[in-house]
Parts: sequence; C-alpha cells; structure tokens
Amino acid sequence: MSESIVCALVIGRKGSVAFPGKNVYPVLGRPLVSYPLLAAKESSHVKRVFVSTDCPEIMTLAKEHGAELIERPPELATKQALGEDVFAHGYYEIKRLLAEEGKRVELIVLLFANAATLNSVLIDKGIEILRNDETFDSAVTTSVYNMWSPLRARKLGPDGCLRPMVPFETFGDPRSLNCDRDSQGDVHFADMGVSVVRPKCLEKMAEGLLPQKWMGQNIAPIPNWGGCDVDYEWQVPMVEFWLRKHGFEEA
Repeated sequence: MSESIVCALVIGRKGSVAFPGKNVYPVLGRPLVSYPLLAAKESSHVKRVFVSTDCPEIMTLAKEHGAELIERPPELATKQALGEDVFAHGYYEIKRLLAEEGKRVELIVLLFANAATLNSVLIDKGIEILRNDETFDSAVTTSVYNMWSPLRARKLGPDGCLRPMVPFETFGDPRSLNCDRDSQGDVHFADMGVSVVRPKCLEKMAEGLLPQKWMGQNIAPIPNWGGCDVDYEWQVPMVEFWLRKHGFEEA
C-alpha cells in the first residue's frame, strides 16, 4: 500500500489591488506570508509544504522555508480567479507529484499567504480532529464575531436607504429579535487561518457548502479568536496583536 502523508498548500499571488504587496508586507518584521509557512513547517503532522504563486518574492521566501513550488497558471493569477480553483489546481499537482513517488495525500492543509493568525498548534489540532472522526469533511479555524451577526447586515436599497441584507424572518419570529449582539447566539466565522480538508473535498468541489466550497459539507471548528485574512492595511495592527499574544516578537 502506498504511503499516505499530510501536505500543506499555501496560495498567494502578486497582483493585489486593495492592498498592493500585502502578501509580503512586513508584519512584526517578517513578510506576511512567512507566518503560514512557519506554521506549516513547525507542524508535527505536515510532511511536505507546497506554495502556489506567480510572485517572485513569495517564491524566494517559500524556498527559504523549505517549501516546494507549484507554478500558478496565468488564468489563476487574476483578481477574478477563485481561491477554490487555485486550491484544486494545487492539490492535483501535489497528488501527481506524490503518485510519482508512490505516495498519496491523506489530508491537505490549505493556507492563504495573507492569513497570519495561525500557528502549528491550530494546524495539528485540525489534523487530529479529522483523524479522530471520519464523519467530518474538514476542520477549519473559526473566530466568534457576534458584533457581525447577519442580523445586523444591511444593503443599500434603490431608494438610498439601508435595508436588511437577510430577511429577518430567516432568524425566526422578528418579534423575538433585539439589538443585543449576543441574542442570536455565537456567530462563528471561518477566519481563513487554517482549513484542513480531506482530498474528496477538492475532488468533489461542487458538492461543498458555500461560500468556501473546499471545506465540504460537514465542517468541524478549530476554535480561534481574532482571526482574519489581511485585505486592508488597517488590519495589520490587529494581526500583530494576535501574533504577540501567541509568542511572536519583532525579528
């Protein structure tokens, strides 16, 4: 029987628009992408780390951390390209490479170059969750953000007024709702730090739960707090706060 191993896949491109250069922006003295690379490298269970990118700077950093490169096709290096398609492409490349060595993917840890609120402990916890319970398709880091309950979400109507993004009836009897941010219970957001998934999630992507279809249907939480993927410069101090609380210092 072929050897089955856990691999990590980090994705990131060079053409960010809202926050140019975000993937290599210095955070506590290190490029942002260094944090998912360090977390994967320090995991007790991850045996191989791969990086899918079109960015020369990320390529250099990946090599410095001992990661293997996957060339990201031009059509998957645009603003319109979906992360799920990049993950799927990277997975099939990893699957092909391992097959040539007589190995296969047991689990794959999916990471974003711009998501630094993670560490090896969270990765290992997700891997262990899936190894201990076959009913889960994936395990992902979640942060509880009750202040961003869907009940509070609004969209701009054609009359210029703010209207509910989601019909209040979705949450039950509107008469039972109130302004207390905790009144609907904890609101768990997949914070994009860590997604540990079974190969079938990427091979049967169309069956996955929206909006992150690579997570499959039965998703276990890996408790986190303050997690986010960085899309704007104002998020950097928040990420640095998280990193300091988890033992990181500058340089």
